[in-house]
Order: sequence, then C-alpha cells, then structure tokens
Amino acid sequence: MTLPLFMFYLLSAAILLFSVLTIASRKMLRSAVYLLFVLIATAGFYFLLNYQFLAGVQLTLYAGGIVVLIIFSILLTSHISHKFKRPAAWKLWMGLSVLVFGGGTTLWMLLLQPFDKDPVVKAVPVSMHLIGDQLLGLGKNGYVLPFELISVLLLAVMIAAIVVAKKESN
Repeated sequence: MTLPLFMFYLLSAAILLFSVLTIASRKMLRSAVYLLFVLIATAGFYFLLNYQFLAGVQLTLYAGGIVVLIIFSILLTSHISHKFKRPAAWKLWMGLSVLVFGGGTTLWMLLLQPFDKDPVVKAVPVSMHLIGDQLLGLGKNGYVLPFELISVLLLAVMIAAIVVAKKESN
C-alpha cells in the first residue's frame, strides 16, 4: 500500500468518524470541536490532490474562521455545559430514512457515472499575476464579492452572539 493511498483511507476514516461524532454528541462544544476535525481532514484531501491553495483556504476560512467563531459564540453565550435532550424515536427513524435515501441516491449516481481510467487533462498555466487578478477582480472569475459577503456574514454572527450573551446576563 502506497503512502497516498494510506493517507486517503486514514483521512476518509477520520472524516466518517468525526462526522458521526459531530451529530451524535449531545454536548455543543464537543460537536463544534468534532466539526473542526472534519474540516481539517477535508483540507488533507486537498493536500493529497496538490491543491495547496484550496487547502489553505479550507484551513483558514472554515477550520480557522467559522469553527473558531462557533466555539467563541458557545463560550460567549455561556452554553459550554449545555447538553441536548435525546431526540424522539420518530426523529431518529426519519433521520435514518433520510440517511438511507441520500446514501442510496449517491451510490446510484456514482454507479451510473462512466469514469475514464486515463482522463486527459490539459495543464493550465498559472501565474501569481493571474491569481492576484482573480482574487481582486470583480469580473467573471473575481472573488472580491464573495469574500466581502463572507466578512459581513461573520460580522453579523459576532454581533448576534454578543446580543444573545447580553440578553442572558440581565
């Protein structure tokens, strides 16, 4: 077994394990930490595919930004020891039926897809100037607007967490 194949199986197992733990944990802070591990393992897949930029964005934006913001909100609102109630039996059965339906649909679509053994991929020339133009551009391939929207979203979440924390302290 080669090292990349071993890392693929290891990251896959970590994502599956921590995904289940994220939704199965009844403690809110633990769920957020398990979600952090899922997002870090997802960045590991990008590193395996030699997409270092996308892996860096995954680590910075999702693992470093969103999850830390969630953990900060949990700590700020004093819900660190909050424990969720056990769900009703009908909710468990509905969740299980959605899991079976979604998993079956995904497997069905994967089995119908004709994958080529040797796909022909043309190399695209990439330069720092091109990456900079795309990151700072407003045009077709520009990323300024999505980054600004994400920053406004994160600001709104921080303000909402502070408002919730202030309401509970009165």
